[in-house]
Amino acid sequence: MRVTPCQAALAATIALNLLLLYCAWRGPGGPPPSCRPPRGVPGVTVLLRDFEDFENDLAATARAFAALPVPVLVVAETPPYPPVPLPPGVRLLPLLPSPDRPPPRPELHVRTRHVALVPDGTRPLPGLLERMRDALEAGAGDARVVAAPVGPGPLRCLELRLEPRTWTARYGPAAPGACRAAEGTPVLLLRTRDLFALPFPLARPLPTAIFSQAALRGWGLRVLPAAFPAPRRPPLSPHGRWKAENLADGRRRRLMRDLGVKREVLADGRERWYGCGKETARCFGTVYARTPQYLLAGRWTPPCCLRALRETARHVTGVLEAAGVRYWLEGGSLLGAVRLGDIIPWDYDVDLGIYREDVAKCRWLAAAAAGDPVEDAEGFLWEKAAEGDFYRVHYSRSNRLHVDLWPFYPRGGVMTKDTWLGHPQDVEFPESFLQPRVPLPFAGFTAMAPNNARAFLELKFGPGAIENPEYPNPAVKRLGQD
Repeated sequence: MRVTPCQAALAATIALNLLLLYCAWRGPGGPPPSCRPPRGVPGVTVLLRDFEDFENDLAATARAFAALPVPVLVVAETPPYPPVPLPPGVRLLPLLPSPDRPPPRPELHVRTRHVALVPDGTRPLPGLLERMRDALEAGAGDARVVAAPVGPGPLRCLELRLEPRTWTARYGPAAPGACRAAEGTPVLLLRTRDLFALPFPLARPLPTAIFSQAALRGWGLRVLPAAFPAPRRPPLSPHGRWKAENLADGRRRRLMRDLGVKREVLADGRERWYGCGKETARCFGTVYARTPQYLLAGRWTPPCCLRALRETARHVTGVLEAAGVRYWLEGGSLLGAVRLGDIIPWDYDVDLGIYREDVAKCRWLAAAAAGDPVEDAEGFLWEKAAEGDFYRVHYSRSNRLHVDLWPFYPRGGVMTKDTWLGHPQDVEFPESFLQPRVPLPFAGFTAMAPNNARAFLELKFGPGAIENPEYPNPAVKRLGQD
């Protein structure tokens, strides 16, 4: 009997549907193994990731763990140089793409259900990896990571809170059962599927990367007291120590950039900063429709930018006061002063009003008014704004965080100006608000302000402006929509 092409296609379609139904069918034993995706086999794979190309203990560390025996995988951006003689069975996985091989997929090289991230210079303790795995699978609390110390020093358990909105990571003493990070040198053990579900599973420094990403997900950390041995090693040479410190600093900065962290508050109260400074550009670009990009991303002003704005505002008000220029907090800056005593957490500049007739009293304003930007002795850049008749003082030539100075003048008892940018709060007001001006705490110093701040702000922003915070342009993004 001759089978037509149409009949053959129909038969193939029926067979495919039967196969799909067979694989979807679940009896008492579940679907047949051949229809399941492959699952990890019991055991632990050791990943060696935290090591330097120079003066390392990589070969001995790999040999020691391979003798357990467990699978050992060395992970690095590129093959170590000078070359490291890895023992038989230990594989090297380069992470950087290369045109002569497929894209790196480290998760495809780990077939066990658990993975241990082992730092260079660690030696195995018989049974400890298994004890870490058993502690993880015991399911105590929210623990998804288990840590054990390397060497004689114990790990110190810490609380860790990542605050994406304020670009901040905060460490502190951990309450019982609230461990989120560990201070010291640890071996970390996770389920393989958890590790490779993280966006930066092998970023360095590895412990900080794992703790930070785990904290964002609410994963707990369990710390075991038993320690892995660490052999005696000669200290790094001075050049090696210098290289290691610089590499570690660069890795930490890249990690914080990838995590969106601009400031770390350490357990002892010290701070590390990773955002913009005098010599860099600011952390955000041109602002459109009064809505910075970070607001659209659900974040507020980076803390390094707020710090620079505070410094610039303090400097500018000091210069104006010394020169006898009458100024006052304007717009959102006055709103922040009344509401918080500080810059509004999502604001991107500081606004000051000045009397136009006082411009000539300040040498930097007078120079800017002549048309040329001028840098003062402290490195702040004064210039006339391109948008109209007002002035800007930038944090530096590189970093254009700024204070805007708006020249008002009285006309018939009303303060007015020549440039209006169409902001809802950009309105005239009675000069009586400035007779007299009054001091008001703002951004860590005392600034001058209108004498009836509430009435002034309600004239500018409407009733309830102080009690009802809102983003600069609610038509684009409203507070509470994050």
